[in-house]
Amino acid sequence: MKLNTYLNFDGNTAEAFEFYKSVFQTEYAAFMRFKDAPDMPGCENLSENDQNKVLHVSLPVGKDNILMASDTMEGMGSKFVQGNNFSICISTDTREQADSLFGKLSEGGQAVMPMQDMFWGDYYGMLTDKFGIQWMISFNKNQASAS
Repeated sequence: MKLNTYLNFDGNTAEAFEFYKSVFQTEYAAFMRFKDAPDMPGCENLSENDQNKVLHVSLPVGKDNILMASDTMEGMGSKFVQGNNFSICISTDTREQADSLFGKLSEGGQAVMPMQDMFWGDYYGMLTDKFGIQWMISFNKNQASAS
C-alpha cells in the first residue's frame, strides 16, 4: 500500500505544477485537462475556460512518492477552500483492501464518491472521514501486479 498527497487548486494547478516540476526537477507521469476526459459526467456543459482546467496531474517526487492535483470545479460538487485543499490518496494492493479501507474510513463520515471502476482504469472512491480528513482510495490491477 502507498500513501501520496493530492492537492486541489482554484484554477491554477498548471501554474503550481510547473513550479513544482522545476523545484523537484522531474517530469509529469500524467497531465489531463477536463476537455480530455472521455464521457465524464458533468464535463459536457463546462465553459471553454473550465474545460482547460486540470482534471489530474501527477508528478513523481523521489523514488516512491507522487504529488498529484486537480483544479476544483464548484459546478461539479467541489468547492475550493484554502487550507482544506488536500487529500490523502491510498493506492491499495487489492480491490478487497480498497473496499475494506473505504468502508472503515467512511464510518461516521461521508462517502463523496462510492468505490467504482473509472475510465482511467482504477477502481476508485472518495470520502471525508468523521474528523474532516479527505481520502481518495484507489486500486489499479496493473500497478499492483507490477509491484
